[in-house]
Amino acid sequence: MTNKPSASHTETPADRLDHIRHSLAHLLAAAVLKEFPDAKLGVGPVIENGFYYDFLLPRAIAPNDLKALEKTMRNLVNRKLPFAGREVTPDEARKLFADQPFKLDLINDFAGEGEPGKKQERLTVYETGDLFMDLCRGGHVENTEEIPADAFTLDKIAGAYWRGDDTKPQLQRIYGLAFESKEKLKEYETMVEEAKKRDHKILGPKLDLFTFSELVGPGLPLWTPKGTMVRNLLDSFVWELRKARGYEQVDIPHITKKELYETSGHWDKFKNDLFKIETREKHLYALKPMNCPHHAQIYARRQWSYRELPQRYASTTKVYRDEQSGELAGLSRVLSITQDDAHVFCRMSQAKEEFLKIWDIIHEFYGAFGFSLRVRLSLHDPAHPEKYLGDEKKWEFAETMLRDIVALKQTESFDGIGEAAFYGPKLDFMGKDALGREHQVATIQLDMSQPERFDLFCINEKGEQERIVMIHAAIMGSIERFLSVAIEHFAGAFPVWLAPVQAAIVPVGEKFSAYAEEVRAALMKAGIRTELDEANESLGKRIRAAEVMKVPYILVVGEKEEGNKSVNVRSRGGSEQEMPLAEFMENVEREIREKAADRR
Repeated sequence: MTNKPSASHTETPADRLDHIRHSLAHLLAAAVLKEFPDAKLGVGPVIENGFYYDFLLPRAIAPNDLKALEKTMRNLVNRKLPFAGREVTPDEARKLFADQPFKLDLINDFAGEGEPGKKQERLTVYETGDLFMDLCRGGHVENTEEIPADAFTLDKIAGAYWRGDDTKPQLQRIYGLAFESKEKLKEYETMVEEAKKRDHKILGPKLDLFTFSELVGPGLPLWTPKGTMVRNLLDSFVWELRKARGYEQVDIPHITKKELYETSGHWDKFKNDLFKIETREKHLYALKPMNCPHHAQIYARRQWSYRELPQRYASTTKVYRDEQSGELAGLSRVLSITQDDAHVFCRMSQAKEEFLKIWDIIHEFYGAFGFSLRVRLSLHDPAHPEKYLGDEKKWEFAETMLRDIVALKQTESFDGIGEAAFYGPKLDFMGKDALGREHQVATIQLDMSQPERFDLFCINEKGEQERIVMIHAAIMGSIERFLSVAIEHFAGAFPVWLAPVQAAIVPVGEKFSAYAEEVRAALMKAGIRTELDEANESLGKRIRAAEVMKVPYILVVGEKEEGNKSVNVRSRGGSEQEMPLAEFMENVEREIREKAADRR
């Protein structure tokens, strides 16, 4: 089911592609019913790059089944079947889908069953010729002949609980890819193959950055010395940018009484996502899933004059969220999350300036990685005011301010209706990586709720208490998730400033070990991270070992280099040249200082 409108002469190219994908979801369901007449149908929405449909089937779907289903779908496309929609009452819909329990569940939900006074949703069904009917809001092609038969494929199979509830039946989800042309499909499939080569779950352990232990548990990464070096470099970079803009570091505990989150409003919304601890005295504590209420208590420790604002607190610390095991994925989704978190406590009149400062930090940080950024203006959904805290006037003021900031910066942006946090609107920065994939990489959020809930104020010019606002600003968001993106963006070949080992020294033979040690000492004194490989292996194998670890520079030293006080520099990417050691160090120091975003 989807909210897409019916196809019309005013549809955009994006609408048209959505209509194709949605229509293919229906054809997939029709193909499955042909193979499994007793199949029970879930939902089949459009998603990024394609569609899926959920089914309860008499047996597990195998990869070979996908080819057969795909062939049936192409035959249906070639039959030039029309799509037609019509409105039905809930009672009519129940008769039409009497043998489909999941559809009945949706019909009852839309009809407001069990909710007195709830307005009934408009119900529509769409028919594909005389072959298939589905409960659906529409957004389809008018005829299957509009679907390019060579521009879609069934991609993979997964499991999914009905309505995301693990107490309900688990369905089989079939995913499909669909594009406007065969060329676009091939282009996407090529990108996916390249992404597999860059998979951080494979590259991270291979580069000795992190590991997982069954004894420690899934979703709890363990960071090696090299991985910890990279994390610390990233955190230090963010702190340099914040320190220059008046932030101060604070430190907070990892647990709290539940009353903190009851006051902040987080308990009601997130209590099922928390790790809970009961003390021997029967007090209930929680491992913190966020840091903002703790920071609010630091602000609340004393009374502040307006002259002392803004107060800017920063701390890099772990938070913990009880994710379901099936949702965990490498560093992208973990139980232990390291946030480079910061909160600004200021007057509403100061909020715009603080947003702009954080904006500059974000652009400087991501500029060092070569990301192109655009901004999603994440707004509340006016159709569902019950989801948000605070009155409409404050929301209107805050969202207008964010629009002004985006306009001032003249950055590509788009609206995200319903994407706001429950306590305020936000700016989400979307970064495009080396493969053209877009990730949410940073966010700035305005919070008007917690200052109310914790009664945070300053004393203004009139000697009166003035309610302040709170700004949330995580630059990386999560170090784990950011590194999952960065590893794949660079294919593990970090820029020189971020590489855990910046230069590997490989002596030609044992008799040049003394000079190799001399080179190593000079590099270390200059702050260049170095490894010396004197393993009892051939020169070629040792060079290859450094290449596999994606070290930016391999320095080969032998008789000639010792005599000239030089190094033979093999740069990542292929170039090779001899140069004085002092010149090499000067070049690397400049690269580190400038934080060049090369992807050699």
